Amino acid sequence: MSMEKVIEALSPPPDAGINQRIPKKLLLEQNIPTTADKHQIQDGIEEMIWVAALKPTNIGVPIFKDKLREYLEIAVITISLRASARPTRIIELIHRAIPYPVVLITSVGESGCLSLAHKRWSQGETGKVVIEDIRRTHDFIPEALNPEEASFIASLKISDLPNQDLYALYQGLIDCIAALGAAKISGKFALPGSKDQAHSLSANLDEHARIQREIIMLRAKAEKEKQVNRRVELNLEIKRLEEELATIKTKL
Repeated sequence: MSMEKVIEALSPPPDAGINQRIPKKLLLEQNIPTTADKHQIQDGIEEMIWVAALKPTNIGVPIFKDKLREYLEIAVITISLRASARPTRIIELIHRAIPYPVVLITSVGESGCLSLAHKRWSQGETGKVVIEDIRRTHDFIPEALNPEEASFIASLKISDLPNQDLYALYQGLIDCIAALGAAKISGKFALPGSKDQAHSLSANLDEHARIQREIIMLRAKAEKEKQVNRRVELNLEIKRLEEELATIKTKL
């Protein structure tokens, strides 16, 4: 199904609407790295729609420009993927292919996610734009939201986001995604109240994810380890990391 609830939550003004289908061939004409990636776009995407263009003229938020980046507008785009698609890779390819910041709403069947990625000028190629970290939500079903997801959806209204400039507005949406990520761990949705809090939240989420990955790796090693002493060492390390996770949880 579509992610209409997310679009409704964003509430773009009527004069920001584009509602134009994007042909897959436009993506394929970009610098797609591999043949496999081209197949992912061709075979994995059912439909892609340019929903809206958020500009100073329609949302009253100034452009942003410094030595690192230039945000003249923000595109709101939806993609519907087929069941055989690899969502993570397609999401990355779309963010890389489009040279301005994108609010990407992805659906696969009844579930979907929201993703954003800051962009900056390439240091190696003049005029080329590269992405920074892609920030995305976990998959959720718009028709069956839990309380934290419902709070997240309610936080997305464009007119309620920071309005100093388009960079601040885009960062505000990324902060909403971070708050949802924290809520999945802590059970409580709370937007950061300052730039420092937003930075701390993002850093703690990244550290939480890193430790989780390390625990999974160590558990796999422990299961295969035949030497008792080494297995005990691995289990002690796992316990230490679990204690670190518990500490980080209190900060989310």
